[in-house]
Amino acid sequence: STSRQQNQPQGHYGLTSPISLAPPNDKDHIHTQKLIEAMKPFGVFEDQEELYHRTTVLGKLNNFVREWISELAESKNLPPSITEQVGGKIFTFGSYRLGVHTKGSSDIDALCVAPSHVERSDFFQSFFEKLKNQGEVKNLRAIEDAYVPVIKFEFDGIEIDLVFAKLSLPTVSDDLDLRDDSCLKSLDIRCIRSLNGSRVTDEILRLVPNLENFRLTLRAVKLWAKRRGVYSNIMGFLGGVSWAMLVARICQLYPNALASTLVNKFFLIFSKWDWPKPVLLKRLEESFLNLPVWDPRVNPSDRYHVMPIITPAYPQQNSTYNVSVSTRAVMVEEFQRGLEVTDEILKGKSDWSKLFEPLNFFQKYKHYIVLTASAFTEEHHLNWIGLVESKIRVLVGNLERNEFITIAHVQPQSFPGNEVLYKESGYVSMWFLGLVFKKAESAVKTNVDLTHGIQSFTDTVYRQASALNILKEGMKIEATYVKRKQLHYFLPAGTLQKRKKQRVSDISQNNSGLQCKRSSLGESCSDGSKDRDSRTPSNTSSLNKISKLDISTAETERLFLISWPNSKSQVSPTEMEATVALRTSGPPIGCTIPGYSTVCQLRRCFVQGQHKLSGTLFTDPRSASPKQHYSPTSKVSRPPTSRECPQKAIDGEKARKGGLGQGGFEVALITDRLSSKELPDSSSPVPTNSIRIIKRSIKLTLNG
Repeated sequence: STSRQQNQPQGHYGLTSPISLAPPNDKDHIHTQKLIEAMKPFGVFEDQEELYHRTTVLGKLNNFVREWISELAESKNLPPSITEQVGGKIFTFGSYRLGVHTKGSSDIDALCVAPSHVERSDFFQSFFEKLKNQGEVKNLRAIEDAYVPVIKFEFDGIEIDLVFAKLSLPTVSDDLDLRDDSCLKSLDIRCIRSLNGSRVTDEILRLVPNLENFRLTLRAVKLWAKRRGVYSNIMGFLGGVSWAMLVARICQLYPNALASTLVNKFFLIFSKWDWPKPVLLKRLEESFLNLPVWDPRVNPSDRYHVMPIITPAYPQQNSTYNVSVSTRAVMVEEFQRGLEVTDEILKGKSDWSKLFEPLNFFQKYKHYIVLTASAFTEEHHLNWIGLVESKIRVLVGNLERNEFITIAHVQPQSFPGNEVLYKESGYVSMWFLGLVFKKAESAVKTNVDLTHGIQSFTDTVYRQASALNILKEGMKIEATYVKRKQLHYFLPAGTLQKRKKQRVSDISQNNSGLQCKRSSLGESCSDGSKDRDSRTPSNTSSLNKISKLDISTAETERLFLISWPNSKSQVSPTEMEATVALRTSGPPIGCTIPGYSTVCQLRRCFVQGQHKLSGTLFTDPRSASPKQHYSPTSKVSRPPTSRECPQKAIDGEKARKGGLGQGGFEVALITDRLSSKELPDSSSPVPTNSIRIIKRSIKLTLNG
């Protein structure tokens, strides 16, 4: 036989016997109904009208694909007898195929299956161009270098992620069954990965005892994961198929339980799971095709997977290869919280809404990295952020390998850059990473250099962009360190979701009234003024007058700001060497600003064309040349005296006595352009289109 016989498991589902076969009781039915009611406000259940619209769009796309394949056959001078019946078909997988897609915002994962005369290059060239000329298609971008290459677009308002596979067949019929292993014969690895999406989805549905309970439980788990910021395969968390396999395993262990019980057991089992022990829905099987499968006994690289969840369809793969130590730690923490909450719910001490409370990411950490990707045009921006987003997990891995960092937690959602900060950068998207540093074992200062990890990430992105020939003038990546109290420079108050009462100093900096350019992901800037203290007037005009780093040109040197440390701290002359350029628009970037309670206090310190800010001398561009270099032997400027700036001197003294950092850390930040000796050119992407790449250092000083 050319294919493996796929028999239904006998006796029980999965590798082991069920933990419990207990039937549901009346309380289980009541809790499950309450769970359904709690999920309804979040739009997880699609109505019939939307379902019909999705079905119609898929039908149009299927006809569109068949038309393209037929046209391609004619252009390649295939015989008319073949051209008329080459076929082609769209298969769905993921959430839509599982039956758990949500209302409004859920995309559709689709697979384009083509006959042997269609090449992958045809899909990313002629088909891409055909889509571009289609009036119903918007936000079109291709990501060819992804693990599973994909074209992303909106078709008549429905987001679609379309992957491609060609079969070793002259035609593709409407009754093609992809579950047969023979369809994988003679295919390259990218086509096999593309086909695996559909094959895995169908196998998951076959391996659960009760589809209705499985789907309702999966809806609840996916909603929880999105609300808690742990739903994103590309960012190193879990994607839809991984969550589906975890839920399917719980359904196998409790085959008669209702969704309310299954959700609780989900958190119970996986909060205590012995990672990296793999999660399997069935035994690993072999095939005559001898394709590489996940097997740490044979493949050394598989031994380093920290949270393996193995797909049930041949060739079995780990669906969580992007998960890092940091992202696993974040998810395990969320599993533990989920268990505590659901235990309370089932005891009648709480309700399901508590489970779906969003993570307050911007209050969770004290230290953050702000990553921005910008481009001058919307089309370039779509391509650029698609590439950057697919590589952010590289940055997370680089940061967590730093010996002083215990957690590097990326917020999966991107945000549009506001107009004040990025006035001349065009279209901007921002991502935020929360950092947890190891606590110092002694009172000795610890120097932490994040430069190499960040520069390695940016070099990787630029190198990929250059190789794919998508690197254009104006495409930039910026990585900036900030403290929690400075996040309001980047985000509106409503997004920050501060639980504690805002201080006047924080409120006065809110960027109310700022207009955001549309980000590539279709997010819009929320109105921060709604959540601002009504006693504090808008301060946009003041923000426009605060000096800021000119990030709009690669010819401008980088600003460095140093928060005044204790009297014992030392900053070397080499670190102090920098070039400074200012322009009068927006707040400083990449800086710590201790002791500034209002914008007005900042402005009072602008004396005679020189700005003394945190002990660093700045020259007003109106009264000096735009570039002035410090000598390597220059001394660090002293803190301002009470005569020069009374309020600042008082605040600075408080900072020196009490420490500038939070949670036992004092942080001194340097962001400076690096010399070629610090990062040799051999590590740089060296784009062929001569676009200059600026290198910066980010160095912190941690106090125990």
